[in-house]
Amino acid sequence: MKHVIRPGSADISDDADVVVPWWSFTKTLIAATALTMVRDGQLRLDDALPGESFTLRQLLQHRAGLADYGSVTAYHAAVAAGEDAWPVDQLLHSVSALHAGIEPGHFAYSNVGYLLVREHLERVSGLGLDALIRHRLLEPFGVVGPRIANQRSDLADVRMGDVQSYDPRWVYHGLAVGTLRDAAMLLHRLMTTDLLPAALRNQMCDGLAVGDPGTGRPWRRAAYGLGVMAGTAVNGLRVVGHTGGGPGSGIAVYHCPEHAQATVAVFATGGAAGNIEADAFKLGLQR
Repeated sequence: MKHVIRPGSADISDDADVVVPWWSFTKTLIAATALTMVRDGQLRLDDALPGESFTLRQLLQHRAGLADYGSVTAYHAAVAAGEDAWPVDQLLHSVSALHAGIEPGHFAYSNVGYLLVREHLERVSGLGLDALIRHRLLEPFGVVGPRIANQRSDLADVRMGDVQSYDPRWVYHGLAVGTLRDAAMLLHRLMTTDLLPAALRNQMCDGLAVGDPGTGRPWRRAAYGLGVMAGTAVNGLRVVGHTGGGPGSGIAVYHCPEHAQATVAVFATGGAAGNIEADAFKLGLQR
């Protein structure tokens, strides 16, 4: 499944209008929404969150010194068993002892950090995540289909692979669902229009190196900006976007700023993240 936007050419599509889980591409939506609030003076990137030592910028960059619940065995067991998501307090308690092993300022991918971003945005705006993203990101871009899934029934029309009755609240920062067409369009417009001032967009895309991206990942230089994975693919393509994965499926949505301004969204059920990224980067390089 794929959708490719290449200005000056017809879009390339394959099942691009099927609704799929966007997994961690949701982080890009959250970060972009936060940056519109920075633009409007409601937030400051380098102010510490109330009662915390870390800043919004550090959270968005995964450099706040926070662990991730992905390393909690009981979390994976509960998801595999089809259980309801834990209350947030229980989730935070399950990772609390792990934070001591993470040095602030160093990259450590953390869904917990994006949960805290979500809570901060909701607290400041007075809106839930779905309404906030819709108001600040989707409506300005004229994209109305994507939504945040908040309960099992919200996934009834979503292609989830072989996963049955998944509770989307297990994705604590929020799980966006939508079509590949909309995913590609959102990222393309985010990267090619003036919703964000150029200075903020540049900060979003200016990734800090993260070291080894992991076995089988097709990166020559992997980096992470503000809610985006950025860097250079093994085929030499410079890319900005996000890969996401969860039980049963994965997605990769990337913009290619130096190669025809192409934007690519690829989804697969049962596929490894590296394979999905490789497919996206190959499509991005084609003319």
